[in-house]
Amino acid sequence: MNTRNLGDGLTVSALGIGCMPMVSEGNIVYGAAADPAEAIATIHEAIDLGVTFFDTAQIYGPFQNEELVGRAIKGKRDSLVIATKFGFKFEGKQITGVDGSPANARKTVEESLTRLGIEAIDLFYQHRVDPNVPIEETVGAMADLVREGKIRHIGLSEAAPATLRKAASVHPIAALQSEYSLWERDVEDEILPTCRELGIGFVPYSPLGRGFLTGQFKSKDDLPENDWRHNDPRWSDENAARNFAIVDTVREIADEKDVSAAQIALAWLLAQGDDIVPIPGTKRRETMRDSMKAVDITLTPADLVKLDSAAPRGATSGDRYGEQGMKMVRL
Repeated sequence: MNTRNLGDGLTVSALGIGCMPMVSEGNIVYGAAADPAEAIATIHEAIDLGVTFFDTAQIYGPFQNEELVGRAIKGKRDSLVIATKFGFKFEGKQITGVDGSPANARKTVEESLTRLGIEAIDLFYQHRVDPNVPIEETVGAMADLVREGKIRHIGLSEAAPATLRKAASVHPIAALQSEYSLWERDVEDEILPTCRELGIGFVPYSPLGRGFLTGQFKSKDDLPENDWRHNDPRWSDENAARNFAIVDTVREIADEKDVSAAQIALAWLLAQGDDIVPIPGTKRRETMRDSMKAVDITLTPADLVKLDSAAPRGATSGDRYGEQGMKMVRL
């Protein structure tokens, strides 16, 4: 596995693992509930393949995903880069809003360290920007945690360019995590250029369009009843049919190279710059192995033109979240 450099001197494997799907119940379930034993085996095999970058968050489950990652990395911690996130307030396990306060950053880091069973978090993200707390205050508190050795690097998620600039004026930002894929390219307009100007690495989540770009599905009806994607506007009946045109082109190139559609979608992201490190979500060894093979694929200029024509910026039909979710991004 190759390595790539994010910001602030942070080096990670060229592809990471999004651990969010590794939940057996809770608030965000993709497909069938994860088998914890298989999820842990997936992390172990990923480590054997050279993956060093593993992404989780307080909100996944909530809480249970960090606990599972902690069990999986026990005795294997050396050389790994463990990323987790804070930024919400809870009543029990119910999310009641965002909270970017310094007090919440400090409280959450202690809880996450305990669940993960580690002494320091390698990359600590603010999961969503809190419009009621100046970003300088939030990042200032995170910088204190760096100085105390509780975290090593600071990240933001779904932050707008102006927010990135204010944050970077307080402390170096190692990474911005935002959605980016062939069906979500809006970050190319201002956000990605701002990251590059400021020396911030970019970590695309949902690099496979929440499974859409894998070519495994033909409609929303293929999803299990409790699947979170039933709430995704891009999977609605009126939008999905138009969006499958993108998948047809991805499949065509995949067939020519005798690889999977997922590998082509990930290879396209890797080709967008050496500062980009996608984190495809997985919960099974089979899909993890398939995704990791994307690092060995080289897309030709003709391939890239073809994909760009099939999936130009702004061409995907439908918002990527519902109304409430859209209010929490690009702040």
